[in-house]
Amino acid sequence: MKKIIITIDGYSSCGKSTLAKQLAAQLDYVYIDSGAMYRAITLYFIQNRVDWNDHDAVKAALADIHLEFEFNPMSQASEITLNGENVEHMIREMLVAEKVSEVAAIKEVRELAVAQQQKMGKRKGIVMDGRDIGTTVFPHAELKIFMTADTAIRVERRFKELYAKNKNISIHEVKENLELRDYIDTNREISPLRKAEDAIILDNSQLTQDEQLKLVMQWIEDAVLVQS
Repeated sequence: MKKIIITIDGYSSCGKSTLAKQLAAQLDYVYIDSGAMYRAITLYFIQNRVDWNDHDAVKAALADIHLEFEFNPMSQASEITLNGENVEHMIREMLVAEKVSEVAAIKEVRELAVAQQQKMGKRKGIVMDGRDIGTTVFPHAELKIFMTADTAIRVERRFKELYAKNKNISIHEVKENLELRDYIDTNREISPLRKAEDAIILDNSQLTQDEQLKLVMQWIEDAVLVQS
């Protein structure tokens, strides 16, 4: 089957990365977690006390950041490394989650990430999820999906994920963080979150993961047929 580029954009905690990983496994495609790239940059800024409101400090820091994805045989997944160190678990902490939307809104940060993402996609056969993949990174992708879900459902999903790691987290904190990220993502000046004109909307509020996967696999078959 001809290989294509599949983009998955949408709001936080809609299950974008879960779906992208499932599709990559089913299709034997490469999964690129664009959100992990922005989280890793945010982690670097936090660890090195980089003031991301300081233009010169940001440019200097970005020159020292090298990101790669490496396959982890233990987790059977591609995991991100920051300057050679696996930071897959550290980037999922609440401290990073609270700041990543601010960092991802910076022009130079996006330029660095987008350039690396486009380089990764030249061979096709990739699935990438994020906020601006179908609009900015791969505007000519063969299949674009825009994921959404009811806010209350998204908050509950995110809370369960974080509570498993931190019993002190409250659902109120999670809700506030989610709403703030939505606002920043949709209102930032550079590549705001929006649905590409040719993207298919996937509202998974009432779908199981199996139902969602079956539906999207049919979309992929249709997209490949159009390209053949």
